[in-house]
Amino acid sequence: MHRKSLPIGIQNLKEIRTGGFYYVDKTRFACRLVSEGKYFFLSRPRRFGKSLFLDTLKELFECKRALFAGLYADTHWDWSTPSPVIRISFGSGVVRGREELDRRIRQQLIDIRRELSLPEPEAPAEDIAGTFTHLIRDAATQYGQRAVVLIDEYDKPILDNLSAPEAAIEAREGLKNLYSVLKDADPWLRFVFLTGVSKFSKVSLFSGLNNLRDITLLSEYSDICGYTDSDVDTVFAPELPELDRDEVRRWYNGYNWGGEPVYNPFDLLLLFQNRAFKPYWFETATPSFLVKLLAERGCFTPELAVLPTEEDLLGRFDVHDISSEALLFQTGYLTIAKVEQPVTGFWVYTLGYPNLEVEASLNRALLPALGVAGDARLRLPLL
Repeated sequence: MHRKSLPIGIQNLKEIRTGGFYYVDKTRFACRLVSEGKYFFLSRPRRFGKSLFLDTLKELFECKRALFAGLYADTHWDWSTPSPVIRISFGSGVVRGREELDRRIRQQLIDIRRELSLPEPEAPAEDIAGTFTHLIRDAATQYGQRAVVLIDEYDKPILDNLSAPEAAIEAREGLKNLYSVLKDADPWLRFVFLTGVSKFSKVSLFSGLNNLRDITLLSEYSDICGYTDSDVDTVFAPELPELDRDEVRRWYNGYNWGGEPVYNPFDLLLLFQNRAFKPYWFETATPSFLVKLLAERGCFTPELAVLPTEEDLLGRFDVHDISSEALLFQTGYLTIAKVEQPVTGFWVYTLGYPNLEVEASLNRALLPALGVAGDARLRLPLL
């Protein structure tokens, strides 16, 4: 079997499709989204492929058909009507304070206008809402097609500051000023897609954008990001020899949003590269504030293995209202183990650890913070 290059850290579809890398086709989800609506939101933990999916959407809406030869979208996408794409990302770096956030937003809006070869904006540079509005309107007017807006890591400036609530609120208000434009810009918009780790209240952040459809917990979109067992056995079949397939599942599979479970791509790609089982995802950036907050709340890690909760708690996430369930679920340390409807219209979710990597690593990080005695390591899941 022919082995390809591993796309570790690559979030650019063109590079993957032209550079001889493995690629798991997610274009059927893009085609489905376009057929079902206009405004969408998706929450997934870090390093799950959200940025690559947004880049895939960008290339689709720009009608770069050559990149999709042999993929689902090749025969299911309308290639006759390219649209101008406005892509904003907060994924890189750390934003500290409202002034820095506003500066970063202004620069992105300026860069996008230049990329689209649009004339100078009518609104003064300091007017972010006005600049964004004119960008959308001018793009639609000049290209003769309504614009597409893609926003990656929409919540990261808030998450960067959760340990400093005042700064987090400043960031939230700065983002609200940007996102509030989307409601009134509807006549010039073809499609809007936002991704992030957390699901902040529409009231607190989106200012009336009530038609934003949250697909986070829809079973049909459970594997929109991540790799399924089938993906591993087919696309990555050349990488499996000499690896214990059952151990691969036990270590890394199990993330679930109400449908088919998936693997975190970052974990699998590093496993295939290094040929060794390690907690790759957990070690990349588990935030210290998470461990500190759970310790302050006295979260006993064995109880997290089976944690019942309600749907509204999973979606409740704001600077002054963060439930432990929402925090652990939205950041990827717990996942959906079971969904029940004991009474019509009332859903109960049972959360649990997705896999051995997360269970063992979270225990190792949290037990010392809880002041558990040194022999606690003997009670951890065996690696």
